[in-house]
Amino acid sequence: MSRWFLLFVPLAAFMWAKMEIEIEGKHGWAAKLPTWRIDKHILLDIFLGGRPLTGYHVWAFAFVFLVFHLPFFWIGSWFWRVECQVVGAELIFWVIEDFLWFVLNPHYGWSRFRRDEIWWHRRWFMGMPVDYWAMCAMGLLLFVIP
Repeated sequence: MSRWFLLFVPLAAFMWAKMEIEIEGKHGWAAKLPTWRIDKHILLDIFLGGRPLTGYHVWAFAFVFLVFHLPFFWIGSWFWRVECQVVGAELIFWVIEDFLWFVLNPHYGWSRFRRDEIWWHRRWFMGMPVDYWAMCAMGLLLFVIP
């Protein structure tokens, strides 16, 4: 893996965070967007930490997934080792992006990055959403496994 790739992930996360700030403003997790949503389901507890599933997020997740997998389509080959790295990088991307959404958002900032200000991150550990810890651990593990 190229060191340029290690620069790509935070840069892409920064750009996506800035775009989402423009779209969502102070209403995180698509709370005020004109999109469908499923608020409660057992699978949402497992895969989204109890957050609602919205049409906005389905398309955002699908788009980013495809962008991260673009090199496979470009070269016409697939490799298990690289797939692990791609999925690991995507997990890290989402953690960085989500964190930057708060830090760069003029309606939040670092001072409001806490549990009582952010309804959609329900579980926290050591000052960060549990999702961040889990996704970083899984992402780094996927880099080490192959």
